Amino acid sequence: MARWEPDARERLVLAALDLFVEQGYDNTGVVEIAERAGLTKSTFFRHFPDKREVLFVGQDTLNGYLADGIAGAPDAATPLEAIAGALDAVAVVFPPERREFASRRRTVIAANPELQERDALKRAGFAAAMTDALERRGVSEPTARVAAELGVLAFRSAFARWADPACDRDFGDLARQELEALQAASASLS
Repeated sequence: MARWEPDARERLVLAALDLFVEQGYDNTGVVEIAERAGLTKSTFFRHFPDKREVLFVGQDTLNGYLADGIAGAPDAATPLEAIAGALDAVAVVFPPERREFASRRRTVIAANPELQERDALKRAGFAAAMTDALERRGVSEPTARVAAELGVLAFRSAFARWADPACDRDFGDLARQELEALQAASASLS
């Protein structure tokens, strides 16, 4: 078994996704994932605390991109303009060659309540990262929270559209379009 080959983390992610698609999340074990990746169970646990986390690798990276995008927005930017900067910053994580992986991942998550719960926690983390970044810019807590939640909604809708195998649009463009639609919808509430 190849224990020290490069890209062990990515191999584990791909092996897990393949197995989850083939036989279901609940019917797949850590040992099977490790064996499919050509690695050991202990190598799996060096990279992930459990099999659920294989599908959520990179959340801290995304949170960092979101916060950095807000921090890098011009000083005069409104909270939603700063959120647009966050969505632009995170777009680098979604190149066209990742679309098929994202589509398959969404299918697996949609079929399992435990994974749906974990996905909701991930989105809550996005909201917290953006809220904190906006507050560091001097935006009041309620305004920062509402803007961040709109950012999460825009992210979620844009990701669903982007992950569709028939989509040929850039994630950043989709996210900005979704954010503008949400901004218009929220303006009509008053």
